[in-house]
Amino acid sequence: MIEGRMKNSLRTLLVLGLMGLGAACPRSPALAQSAFGDPPSRGGANQAGGGGDLVPVQPVIDGGQISVGATSQVVVLFRNDSGRPLQAGAIQLYPSSTVSSSVALNNCNEELAAGSVCAVSVSVKGLQAGSWRVEMLMRHSGRARLVTATLSGTVSAADAGEKEFISDIEAIPTELDFGDLESAQSVVRGVVMRNITSDPIDINAIYIEAAAQSGYSLRTDCSRLMPGQACIVTVTWSPVLEGQASGVLLIEHSGPTSVASVKLDGEFKPDETTQAKPFPRPVPGKGLLVASQEKVDFGSGVATTSSITVSLVNIGDAPLTLGEVAMASGDNGVSISKKGCAPKTVLEPVEACPLTLTWSPVREGAILDDVQIAHDGTRGVLVLPVRGTSSAIISQDSKAIRIASTTSTASLEPGDLVSSEDQEVIVVRDDSVDPASVLDGFVVTSHSQKRSIISGPGGSRIVYDGEEVVIGGFLWNVNIRSSGVEFRSGDDKVLLLFDRSLSSVNRVTGQSGSGSAGSSGSSSASTASSTATGTN
Repeated sequence: MIEGRMKNSLRTLLVLGLMGLGAACPRSPALAQSAFGDPPSRGGANQAGGGGDLVPVQPVIDGGQISVGATSQVVVLFRNDSGRPLQAGAIQLYPSSTVSSSVALNNCNEELAAGSVCAVSVSVKGLQAGSWRVEMLMRHSGRARLVTATLSGTVSAADAGEKEFISDIEAIPTELDFGDLESAQSVVRGVVMRNITSDPIDINAIYIEAAAQSGYSLRTDCSRLMPGQACIVTVTWSPVLEGQASGVLLIEHSGPTSVASVKLDGEFKPDETTQAKPFPRPVPGKGLLVASQEKVDFGSGVATTSSITVSLVNIGDAPLTLGEVAMASGDNGVSISKKGCAPKTVLEPVEACPLTLTWSPVREGAILDDVQIAHDGTRGVLVLPVRGTSSAIISQDSKAIRIASTTSTASLEPGDLVSSEDQEVIVVRDDSVDPASVLDGFVVTSHSQKRSIISGPGGSRIVYDGEEVVIGGFLWNVNIRSSGVEFRSGDDKVLLLFDRSLSSVNRVTGQSGSGSAGSSGSSSASTASSTATGTN
């Protein structure tokens, strides 16, 4: 019973206390509705994004004024107020249409100790005049999981005197100047195309608008650019005509501006044509053939057979193969040795071979000739002038020949003596000399079916069909043909053609036509005809 009275007394005191508290603190409508108001109107803890969490040091940052086309860096600071370590996560930016933005530096990507501050640098580029705003959202491991900050400012237009177009696709550089080109070598330049917006952009077309003879061409694989992504366009200029060559590289895309452009400019000023030097400049990746002398000069007063050796050197950085080595003229008595620099010889870099020229003058006076060396290196041919003056004619008919003796040992027993009858004499050819060169200066002065008269540096001689004759140290087989005399030595063949104008028939007939004694002229013509065309 006593316990019941005490409980009733406690209830009465509790009700009176609550009534007194209500009288002392009347309810305020403003406070009752503050939970539904704008978050910035709350206390400092709420404004910072909630007490005891990752909060921005300055929730709203004034980024100031940015010119169109310019870029500004804005730094946002965050502080860990949670009293325990926090881990920041991904950052997302939501820019207005007047600017493009990207994270330039993120110092909050590591674990933040309690009370520590980290920084995030945001790159903001002005695209068009007006106010700009960038909302920044960053994830973290705190209670709120998200923290936001706001960057704002204005984008100022260009000066009145400037006309600058800012596209959604940024071109670097904005102009391709190839400069003044003196050689016809192609020049290659690159243009970087970068998406400076926050949305993906499709590249619809890339082409060059220029004159047909400008020489511009391009190559690219740009198709779709994500925000901040870049690709490259290579432009090649191959000059065609002398003078200025201008054009425009156009990029059509799906961005708001739809187009971007890059100016192309260059001028071709070729050097005046100069005489080609005997030895060209080296070319990377190719062999270069040069000689130890710029010309082969036998000098003056040559009265004997003379020889000069020239070294051919490959000074390039790649091997080269020699082709045909020949004289420009074939009737000066100059022969090229087949040893040394022969066709199909391969010269490695800095490797050399000897080229020997032998001159046996077939007439008095000077020679003007050249030796031509074909190869697969730079320029493809090397030409060396051959000069000299002879004071006498040199005959090679008396030149000695080499012979060798062989013995048939099939019927010989050990200890048998070999007699001269058992030996066979063989003429040994000199492979270092071109056989055709020893017949330089020879002409057919009289011709018939079985025999002919040839005249050369050593005088005249009669050659017969089917006989063997030694001329210039070579053994020749003679074959009288209707057109002239054919000489054969091994696999080499030389045909001396008979000039009909040298025939005594034509000479005597011409004289008899102009004489007064017709009968005597006819008799002389018949005699000459029988001499020139007679048979054995």
